[in-house]
Amino acid sequence: MKKQLMLIALLLCTTFMISQKVKVTQGSFKNLKGISAYNLEFDYSDLSIPKYDSEEEFLADKIKKRDDKEAGTGEKFKKSWFADREERYEPKFIESFNKRFDDSEVKVGKNIGAEYTMKIHTTMMYAGYNVGVVRKNSKIEATISVFKTGDPSTVLWEANYTKVEGSGAMGYDFDSGYRISEAYAKLAKEVAKNIKKKAK
Repeated sequence: MKKQLMLIALLLCTTFMISQKVKVTQGSFKNLKGISAYNLEFDYSDLSIPKYDSEEEFLADKIKKRDDKEAGTGEKFKKSWFADREERYEPKFIESFNKRFDDSEVKVGKNIGAEYTMKIHTTMMYAGYNVGVVRKNSKIEATISVFKTGDPSTVLWEANYTKVEGSGAMGYDFDSGYRISEAYAKLAKEVAKNIKKKAK
């Protein structure tokens, strides 16, 4: 029994080690020292979906499959696919990031009039699935950059975050939008952790 528990613990540690990778591509975390607020800008252009050539192909496939089962459900899925961005993913990122700092030492938000902007460009999105007996985490990848508001050509810092996975507590995450929103929470947690540790 002890050996089994140790094996499970090792697997969990290994999973954690290979997840949430960050690679700085421009500037340095040190350039963010002293910045206490960021306007947030979210970008979903050129979004890739695993196993599909484009987001459009993914949506066409999902709409057809749903409509074949029940007319009208395809369009409902398409609406929620886009609505979830502003209604779920973005608020989740903001909430998760801000709660990592005491007394709003550093904060993010949309249209808060900050001197600096943090752009979250989601480059890959995988919804995962949960059909009860089998489930798979959602996954996102994003390029995050910081620049002076109104001057996106002058980048202080830019990094690629990969293998950011999302799942609900105890596996009760049957809704794809919920699973993906949890990936945004993990992304925000990782960015905040990196800033607290490295922007010195």
